[in-house]
Amino acid sequence: MTHADILGTSLSAALAATGDDRIVFDLTGIEERYESLLRELPGVAVRFAMKACPVDEVLARLAEAGAGVDAASVPEMEQAVRAGVPIGRVHYGNTVKSDRNIAEAHRLGIRDFATDSLEDVAAIAEHAPGARVFCRLATDTRGALWGLSDKYGCSTADALTILETARKLGLAPSGLSVHVGSQQMTAEAWRSAFERLADVLAALDRRGITLDHVNLGGGLPVLGYLDKHGRPLDPPIDKLFAVIREGMAYLGGIGGHHLDFIVEPGRYLVAGQGAIRAHVSRLSARRGPDGRRQYWLYLSCGKFNGLYEMDELQYPLVFPTHGGPGVRHVPTVVAGPTCDSDDAYSHEHGLVQVPEALASGDPVWVLSCGAYAISYMTRGFNGFGPLPYTCVDGGGAVGSGKGVCGG
Repeated sequence: MTHADILGTSLSAALAATGDDRIVFDLTGIEERYESLLRELPGVAVRFAMKACPVDEVLARLAEAGAGVDAASVPEMEQAVRAGVPIGRVHYGNTVKSDRNIAEAHRLGIRDFATDSLEDVAAIAEHAPGARVFCRLATDTRGALWGLSDKYGCSTADALTILETARKLGLAPSGLSVHVGSQQMTAEAWRSAFERLADVLAALDRRGITLDHVNLGGGLPVLGYLDKHGRPLDPPIDKLFAVIREGMAYLGGIGGHHLDFIVEPGRYLVAGQGAIRAHVSRLSARRGPDGRRQYWLYLSCGKFNGLYEMDELQYPLVFPTHGGPGVRHVPTVVAGPTCDSDDAYSHEHGLVQVPEALASGDPVWVLSCGAYAISYMTRGFNGFGPLPYTCVDGGGAVGSGKGVCGG
């Protein structure tokens, strides 16, 4: 996959026209990703994991296309509603919440709550009486770049007890949910999740509890990333979708009643539709304690203002003023501008070939960073503030703001 394939025409034009540091989102590209997901998984309801890109213009575009939102907090719910997401398409997907969180969400109009413990179910019954609850199962997240085990999800036995208790407390046991880990690279993780879901659905059916939906969570991987060694990450996306479709068909046959499906994509919709225009702070060379000479490329953005996930992957870099044949490259460690040693790619295995003639101020485009770039920015660590953003639609700017939760 070439840089042109990753960027697309709209992002390329917007980056070329930008004279200052900022992140650019392609709204048309995001909507196209949403439409492609519906073609791959016909009939699913999409609840965008807005933590991946809490930008008003993105939320509004997806809402117009028919998506809802997976919200993890009341402020996220409020932002989604302000951006035009109908409250009926917003669910409380976080199993970690206080009594006050539950009550505030219920007053806002939220009626669907995730849960994974008896304590949480009791709190929902008290502070959101009559609500619908879906129980999150623990899953095997091996094969994902970021596993989401331990903190979330319960066992099969606990899920049965939780949903039975929910019914006794006047709640509506409505569904089950799973999450196979973020940027899940294997089909086996999905197969394992469907097997666990099938076991619980069958056991619930024997106990007279009929659910109406299964939430398959997020985890869908994207192209365009490089691993720590600089090699393209190439998830078997077609195979993954085939396994998911087969699993949905299998679950739909358990119990003989209709079952709806929900997915919660985050990075799948936005990762490749966002890119950062940054600049070179300095390309320098110095010798380490072992006497070896090493190049360091310091960028104006890094882990704390746009590239938080750089400890697990590499973002492809484009140097628009240093292209063409005959350009000499040198292997460098790529790092951000802060006085923090974590603000860098892997020193040993993550060397990146960059033009030797780079000078301070030269533009650099950071690709495939539409997911979590805005979300994870600090408000000014070391004085380096969050990047502003611009949204484009078919090449033209349609919105902009500060780089914290949509401005």
